[in-house]
Amino acid sequence: MQCPSCQNTDSRVLESRAADSGRSVRRRRECLNCEFRFTTYERVETVPITVVKRNGSREIFSRSKLLHGLNRACEKTGLDASRLESMVEELELQLQQRSGREVSSAEIGELVLAQLKVMSEVAYIRFASVYRQFRGISDFISTLETMNRDETHLAAVG
Repeated sequence: MQCPSCQNTDSRVLESRAADSGRSVRRRRECLNCEFRFTTYERVETVPITVVKRNGSREIFSRSKLLHGLNRACEKTGLDASRLESMVEELELQLQQRSGREVSSAEIGELVLAQLKVMSEVAYIRFASVYRQFRGISDFISTLETMNRDETHLAAVG
């Protein structure tokens, strides 16, 4: 690591600790030439995930965009923002671990819906109405009936 003061490349690490919720390492260093102290951050470099939209266009996965949509769907449902944040973090990790770098927006939507179904039925319906582009009351009724059938089936099996 190059010293910002004298540009010498020899330094020693004084202290290391996790930063950014464990996604990076913060290191305090000291230059062996001029004794200048400085901080560096080390993180794993990830290849960006490309989202293929319904219309065929492509864009880089944006966790903030997904989190914004989830926050809108979960307004006044009692779901904690930190729970939504960790849900998005898990989803992003799941996408990073795939061999392919492209994922369809439909696939992301279904992954989100599977999580929301367990967390909050109201948030599930709200998110589904935007994601699946509900056109009217019949779309809501159809989704609610499917949810009801799934719950009845689970109760009968369990």
